[in-house]
Amino acid sequence: MDRRAAVRDTYDRIATHFASTREYAWPEVESFLEGREGTVGLDLGCGNCRHAESLAPHVDRVLGVDVSRGLLETGRTRAIDRGFSVDLIQGDASRLPLAADVVDVAVYVATLHHLPTRESRVASLGELARVLAPDGRALVSAWSTAHDNFDREDGFDTTVEWTLPGGERVDRFYHIYAPEEFEADLEASALEVVDWEISSGNCYAEVAAGTKGNSLK
Repeated sequence: MDRRAAVRDTYDRIATHFASTREYAWPEVESFLEGREGTVGLDLGCGNCRHAESLAPHVDRVLGVDVSRGLLETGRTRAIDRGFSVDLIQGDASRLPLAADVVDVAVYVATLHHLPTRESRVASLGELARVLAPDGRALVSAWSTAHDNFDREDGFDTTVEWTLPGGERVDRFYHIYAPEEFEADLEASALEVVDWEISSGNCYAEVAAGTKGNSLK
């Protein structure tokens, strides 16, 4: 099975239980969104749409993209229950089914590290650059070796178990980024880094669409 398909199937399998544990938006996302406005917002890797819900007051239209149909269904339910509007799209983060230059505000958190190859990760950053409007801004995050769980300095691939009700354990793929590697992948993409930080064991970057193309082929 293709490794990206395996990631999709994993999240389809755990979608309902996973979504039930993801109630609140991350504070870093709330801080990024403060004072921002636009026509189109994008929650890339939207899951249960907790960040799409945070985006909704800041833009006229929210797009939620996720590879997992199961997670999209949990997002649809949340939107109905909470009374916010989001257009849900099943799609691969490295091949976004969106036009260029249309997104004013984007949130791409806790998703990049699930893409199984560096090529797909840099391609997804390039896709984010492609869909961002010239004045658009995005927040990108990835799990980092700076987290207390890890005692390594170099980036590495691993799996993290998810335990379903009843005790079944499901492995989830992660690429754990070294901070300098995160910077390097951003540099290899067509994104321009406006600001970045490490917070709660994650690397965060506020980015804009740059003028260069992807340097990783």
